[in-house]
Amino acid sequence: MEEIKLNQTPVRTSRNYNINNIKLKDITIPKEIGKFEGIELKGKTSLVEKVASLGNMELKYGVGIENEPNVKRQINITESIEEPLELDFMLNEQNKNLVENIAINASKGVQATVILKYETDKDVQGFHNGIVKVNADKNAKIEVVLVNLVNEKTNNFISIENVLEEQSNVKYTVVDFGGKNSITNYYSNIKGKKADSTINTIYLGKENQLFDINYIGELWGEQSNLDIDVQGAIKDNAKKNFKGTIDFKRGCKKATGNENEYCTILSDTAKSIALPMLLCEEEDVEGNHSTSAGKIGEKELFYIMSRGFELKEALKLMLRAKFNKVLENIPVEELKEQIITEMEARLD
Repeated sequence: MEEIKLNQTPVRTSRNYNINNIKLKDITIPKEIGKFEGIELKGKTSLVEKVASLGNMELKYGVGIENEPNVKRQINITESIEEPLELDFMLNEQNKNLVENIAINASKGVQATVILKYETDKDVQGFHNGIVKVNADKNAKIEVVLVNLVNEKTNNFISIENVLEEQSNVKYTVVDFGGKNSITNYYSNIKGKKADSTINTIYLGKENQLFDINYIGELWGEQSNLDIDVQGAIKDNAKKNFKGTIDFKRGCKKATGNENEYCTILSDTAKSIALPMLLCEEEDVEGNHSTSAGKIGEKELFYIMSRGFELKEALKLMLRAKFNKVLENIPVEELKEQIITEMEARLD
């Protein structure tokens, strides 16, 4: 089977790092996508418009797989909404292939939360390749919660792109648990003065899962900000690549950028690679990055087990504590409980 290269870093590094892109051999891209009708909407559903065309959905980066979408949705937020707007996608025997394009356009000064959840029914061998684009006008505040709970027989690809105008705030909360291969490309174009872009992610891999996470942020606006925080765990033969790039462009005086990634390794055969990068064309900026990997601390584990918990329960408690920052951002209690249940099942 032909090898495909995906999810390239914006700047090439030494080939010895083996992280400039991800190379996949055991993957089939469906030639016939077909229809997809496994969508459930919750909240102010009138905001979700089914359209024949979304105009420009081209990406600066993206995962690198192109399919004709079978789902096109436009969400125009012209006034603030208190209740989260939720789009649930279920891949099943009748809807095995999902290729969605979603455009979220936030008008000046609005506030809203959009939830995107992806699941598969039973043992379906599905395919998901999505694009999400957010355009945030001046002073808009948008939160996007993206939850990937597809099974380990489904290939999962998602490309995210954001454009932030002056004093806008776009925050992502990502739960990335599912997929045989789960490949994510995230890019924020932080154009406006005092614009703020944040992404908080948790991932949890088991068996032979592969996660390739590529987060890119370009800071153009004065006093703009980018925060990337990723916490995850892998066990069995799972593999994870994290690539985080903060790019300070000329003119972004007094901009700040921070990225942090920590991987908890729960087996001797799991593998973690990380590449944090800072690029800079401006002098008066502040950038910080850190990445690390390690096993659960024996002292902490012994302390919890001495309080009457078995090993598995102690591990669950410790990982739950690491993931709490993200879990607290889930605005729907039922969804939060579903994520916790899935997390605990994966640690059994």
